[in-house]
Amino acid sequence: MKLLMIYCTSFGYRTSEKGLDTAPDINEERVIPDTLVGFIHIEEIDQENAQYVETKLVKNLKWAARKNDTRRIVLHSFTHLSESKASPKITTQILDNAFDRLQKADYDVSQTPFGYFLDLNIQAPGNPLARLFKSI
Repeated sequence: MKLLMIYCTSFGYRTSEKGLDTAPDINEERVIPDTLVGFIHIEEIDQENAQYVETKLVKNLKWAARKNDTRRIVLHSFTHLSESKASPKITTQILDNAFDRLQKADYDVSQTPFGYFLDLNIQAPGNPLARLFKSI
């Protein structure tokens, strides 16, 4: 898994184009203030140990959220951090399970529409902990 975390004072998105034919038709636009956005790329090898990957994902997001003093997290499937890709089924399973675990830990969690390219509007401060990358 590759995980790029960006703390945003404002994160906005709008659905643009389907990247996955099986994705449901969605026309959505949102702006989320004061949030940590996880740009998450689940790799093919992660399918062998999805539970471990999910746990590492949740721990890293919680740590980075604490470091940026926010309880708001956005999960964004971002398959542009590696050439290797897990199946859409495993990817959504890991993201959905992480979503549930973060909610149960009292985080305000959002998930961008899976299978879509999005128009993004990112406002991020220039401090060292606002941009973090992990390869797991």
